[in-house]
Amino acid sequence: MENKDLYKIGNSIADKYVKEYKYPYEVLPHIKDIILEISKNLSNDYEEISDGVYVSKSATISKEATIIGPAIIDDMASIRPNAYIRGNVIVGKNTVVGNSTEVKNAILYDNVEVPHFNYVGDSILGNFAHMGAGSITSNVKGDKSLVVIKNGGERIATNMKKVGAFLGDYVEIGCNSVLNPGTIIMPNTTVYPLTMVRGVLKENSIVKNMNNIVPKK
Repeated sequence: MENKDLYKIGNSIADKYVKEYKYPYEVLPHIKDIILEISKNLSNDYEEISDGVYVSKSATISKEATIIGPAIIDDMASIRPNAYIRGNVIVGKNTVVGNSTEVKNAILYDNVEVPHFNYVGDSILGNFAHMGAGSITSNVKGDKSLVVIKNGGERIATNMKKVGAFLGDYVEIGCNSVLNPGTIIMPNTTVYPLTMVRGVLKENSIVKNMNNIVPKK
């Protein structure tokens, strides 16, 4: 569940900063600072379209989208109508943030797709991760207590109230699934539609439900 195992491909303008930390939840309080550091060295291929919002000239931004800084939108990204980027967000190359999708305090690696009615808060999504329509990262517990990540019999205290989900490379989330606070899904794992998941899910798995997880062949 370490960053080096979650984000193996490493394609992101933020990758080296993410991997300064051992675990993904440790990155969350520093996303704003990471954006500000990266913005100091951006080339002329990016322009600041509003206060703290840096957009690659090859990205496509809908007029109906809302982007609040600080944020970086990388090459060939597509921010579609009614998308809402709510600050402290890095959108990777070729990444899609689609209709009625909200993203806040998150890093989306390259080639991510959150294309329809998704909520991604306090989360990191690895290369080629895809969230089906209506799937969300829940980032606050119902009782508002601090988030604890469950890894088998181990309980890992994050000491944070808001922690979403961390998807490794090539993770596929089915439509209308809910990723509970502190969920970590290792690379190349598929979650069935209409599924509620929590804790740390193994690499190369198919999650039919939390009581039926099978290895991919």
